Amino acid sequence: QQNNAIFAINGDYYGANQSGYVIKNGQVYRDTDRNSDYEDLAVYSDGSFKTFKESDTTAQKLVDSGVVNTFAFGPTLVENGKIAVGRAMADNPRTAIGVIEESDGSVHYIVIVSDGRTSESSGLTLYEMAELMKSYGVTTAYNLDGGGSSTMYFNGQV
Repeated sequence: QQNNAIFAINGDYYGANQSGYVIKNGQVYRDTDRNSDYEDLAVYSDGSFKTFKESDTTAQKLVDSGVVNTFAFGPTLVENGKIAVGRAMADNPRTAIGVIEESDGSVHYIVIVSDGRTSESSGLTLYEMAELMKSYGVTTAYNLDGGGSSTMYFNGQV
């Protein structure tokens, strides 16, 4: 409300980590490898998504290739239109972002926030979130920070 936001969600975990690439609005804020088994998500200037391993590139190379924002949490849920996670994982509140790339070159984002740990909802497994994302036709979907921080704000309402 202080910033007149229309839409906001929780994001990644970069603030709690001491390492890991942080690129926001094309600016490199941190370029140390977080040495994680999970990939990061890169958002390019044309709106497209791609996941990457920090150990395979540098933050500057990402910016030079057109990356404007990165997210470090994971895992990748859907890659090239196929589910990229296994079935084992507990139900939890979850937040995920996906991209639908149309044949005309346009891109659309989808954000899903699942409540959980309540009497109304136990939450989703990573696989269930991936299935849900895939059902909307995403080409790439990525799991963001979840649990107690999973929150969506839209038009003045949580």
